[in-house]
Amino acid sequence: MTPPGGRGVGGFAVHPLVDVAGPIDTTHREAFPAATDEQWAAAHALDPTAFGPDEVDGPWVLPFRAYVVVGPDDSVTIVDLGVGTDSSPAASWAPGRGRLPEGLTQLGIAPTDVDTVVLTHLHEDHVGWVLGRAGLPLFANAEHVVQATEVRAVAGDRRIVEATTDPLRAADLLREVDGVTRLRDGIDLEPTPGHTPGHQSVWLSSGDDVLLLTGDILVHAVQLAAPSVAYAAEDDPVVAAATRERMYAEARRRGADLATAHLTEPFVALP
Repeated sequence: MTPPGGRGVGGFAVHPLVDVAGPIDTTHREAFPAATDEQWAAAHALDPTAFGPDEVDGPWVLPFRAYVVVGPDDSVTIVDLGVGTDSSPAASWAPGRGRLPEGLTQLGIAPTDVDTVVLTHLHEDHVGWVLGRAGLPLFANAEHVVQATEVRAVAGDRRIVEATTDPLRAADLLREVDGVTRLRDGIDLEPTPGHTPGHQSVWLSSGDDVLLLTGDILVHAVQLAAPSVAYAAEDDPVVAAATRERMYAEARRRGADLATAHLTEPFVALP
């Protein structure tokens, strides 16, 4: 059965939860300076709500979204952890404070019910609820799965390390993986570098029913319309564009929709 506001993938129920949503202090054109007028028009047609009255020269309006995946065995996996608390790394710039725990409560899920957390990458707006309001790991029964390449990439960023890998390692909750990894039947991780060195995405599958939880391989509809368009905050724009092309081709081959972190609608089909 398809969950309200979400979707089913075979026996999996996928619930998108918006932690925070609103405009950020970056215009569309600043974020994607190489995009053409034609590409902006295509992006506007795909996701008009992302644009304010000033269009590409106005603030970028976006959600910061996590996904809760409940398996046929009632296991609970969360993919990404949003902006987080008032003291999280993203608190100084995000358009609000996180409400992920309240969203879980509405689903009847307690933090202790969560078995696995997948962090697609360790950017500020994807790790906010690693620590709860008490300053301790919120999901105390969950292994937190990150690509080892990503852990190495952030090792010099004390702000991120102290909010993520250090407390998770101290609590024996950090699981570093290397490459393609099967979490359990129907949930597979695939490295998707470019946005960050160790970025990963999640394939959710049940028979012929497939969903790709993208993380930040695309962050805006302009990259859905034109995968070659670079985002100013990508670690390696050339690799990121190649990753988008590869993953879009594989999603088309498998008949998969995309579950996105920052587009207005959580579930989108490739154009």
